[in-house]
Formats: sequence, structure tokens, C-alpha cells
Amino acid sequence: MIIKNYRIPSFTPSYPISKLGKKEEILFTDIETTGLSAATSSIYLIGCCFFENGEWMIRQWLCETPEEEKALLEDFSSMLISYTTLIHFNGNQFDLPFIQKRAASHGISICFDTMHGIDIYKRIFPYRYFLRLSNCKQKTLEEFLSIHREDEYSGGELIRVFKAFCKSHDKEAMQLLLQHNRDDVYGMIRLLPILSYTDFLNETLTVRKVETNITKDAFEKEQKELLIYLTLSTTLPKPISCHGNDCYFSGRNNEGMIKVPVFSEEMKFFYEDYKNYFYLPHEDMAIHKSVSTFVDPAFREQATAGSCYTRKTGDYLPQWDTLFKPFFKREYHSKLLFFELTDEFKNNREAFSLYASHVLSMMMQIH
Repeated sequence: MIIKNYRIPSFTPSYPISKLGKKEEILFTDIETTGLSAATSSIYLIGCCFFENGEWMIRQWLCETPEEEKALLEDFSSMLISYTTLIHFNGNQFDLPFIQKRAASHGISICFDTMHGIDIYKRIFPYRYFLRLSNCKQKTLEEFLSIHREDEYSGGELIRVFKAFCKSHDKEAMQLLLQHNRDDVYGMIRLLPILSYTDFLNETLTVRKVETNITKDAFEKEQKELLIYLTLSTTLPKPISCHGNDCYFSGRNNEGMIKVPVFSEEMKFFYEDYKNYFYLPHEDMAIHKSVSTFVDPAFREQATAGSCYTRKTGDYLPQWDTLFKPFFKREYHSKLLFFELTDEFKNNREAFSLYASHVLSMMMQIH
């Protein structure tokens, strides 16, 4: 078995590693296998990245024959004991179950339950559309952050290289195998800044300033819009922008801005208990039966769910769930909800913080 150790000189992750754990207790890991099934395939290479003696290191175990898998797993198991946090890329679905099954086949017990696990893939996947990613493969995320790697192969393409290496022990083949795994492991620690997007999207947003603005739409019609300026909890590694339902977000460094259209028009508030109301066709409104004695029966009718409303003109903001009440609609069957932008709301910084998170949540769900 070949064991390689590499120093990563003068390297400091551009992400606060303390958010993930004590750096001396963090282990990044990645495996290379001869196939996708642990029942019929084996692990031929494991790579780890860790902090030791003041610098980041990479250690790799490469089997020279499939029969060395047991020794590889024993060494990895011994190293694992010294760490409390395990960071990987899609390891929950592939690497960790594969390691456990292959270890068990050799009578080796490896348990990850006592470790704090961080799956970079799992953390980013829910935000792939928000970040406009074509997919969530590691190389795609690296390209998103402009991370360069030497390796040009996929894990699947290297299976035949490993099989050839077992026969020839060719140094060039060995370097190809080690380079791919080393770039995967080193790539993970360089990918950490991408977690800044998940951080700010899951933490309470800090509203720095709110203002209204008048702009013009495509038809040169004036449109009022709300601008919410944010101070982000973390620094974004790359500027991003997205839009959805006429709303817009842009973020750069540790600042963000959300634009939302303000609708200045008449909206309808629908009463739920419509059976207790009469509808007045001439006034186009509903009144409670407790005050209906003052209305001529000829000018009133039993309200229905669709006619049991009162009308109000004002400034309204859209919402995609009942975040704020009372909520208004344009018509009864309209799916889009609105709430009134009152003077009281304008002075409520906490409410704007909730609303900013609500708008971002809506954008994240648009494919």
C-alpha cells in the first residue's frame, strides 16, 4: 500500500472554520472505488485533509492491489479516532455507507454516529436554483467559485486506470489516481466559502435601511417599489442575483438588497364566516347580519364566500403565504395574497426582516 503525505503551505480557508468545529478536530475525507456497489466493488483510495502542527495536510492511502483494502481501512479507522467532525461531499449517500459496508466485510467496525457530520453537497443542494447552478457536482461548485483543479478525470473513468495500475504499477497511472483524489479533498476545503450562501439564507436577516422608489415598467408606466437593504451575517464569496414574481435580490460581499413591487390599488378583504353576512350589490360590499336591520331586504342578499368582502384602497405588498394578517386579494379565487403597507408596518424593522426572509424563500423555490 502506498501512503502519501502533502503539506498545503500558507493556506488559510477563506471561511470561518470555527463555524464547523475546532480545526484540529476536523477531518475532510473522500474515497475512490472500483464501482458503485459496496457488495461487488472495493475501495482502492482514501484521501483526508486535516490540520496538524500549524498547517493543513493531505494524507492518501492507495492500494496497489484490491487485497490491500483491509489494511487501508484499518489505517483510516485508526486515524478517525482523533477527530470529532467529518466533512465530506455527498458522503451521506455514498462514501460513509460504502466505507462501513466494506469495513464490515473485513470484520472492521467503523461508526460515524459519534461524529458531527457535514455534507457540503447536502447543504448546497436546496439552493441550487437560487445560485443558478446547472447541478450540484463538486466540479460544478468549484467552477462557480473559480477554483482551478489539475485533474480532468471523473471517478468512473479512473476505474480502468486503477485496474491497469494493479498490473503495471506505472507511476504515471499512480499520479493520475492520486491527483484526482487530492483535488477532490483539497477542493472540499476550498469549497467551504460556498456555505456562506446557506448561512445567510438560514440566519435572521438584518435590515439596514428601507425606502420606496418610483421606477418605470416596460410600458413606461410608473411603478412604486420597495427597497430593503440588508447587512448579511457572512461575506459572500461571489456576487449573486436572482429574481422571481417581479421581485429581485442582489448580494455582494456582506450586503444585500431586495426589490419588491408596491401595488397602489383597491384590494378586497374576505370574511371567513360568510354565512353571517349579507352582500349589498349596489355598494359592492358585505355587512354583518347584526347591522343588516337598517338595510331594506330588497337591497341585500345572502353573502357567499366569493361576495363576502370589503374593499380598501392602499399600498400593498405581495406575500406567498399568510405571513401577515389581515391579508387581501384582488378576487376570491386569486392565489396571490397581499398585506397593507401601513405606517405602523413601515416602522417595524423586525417585520421587514421577516418579510425579507419570506421573499428570499419564495425565490429559492422557483426553478
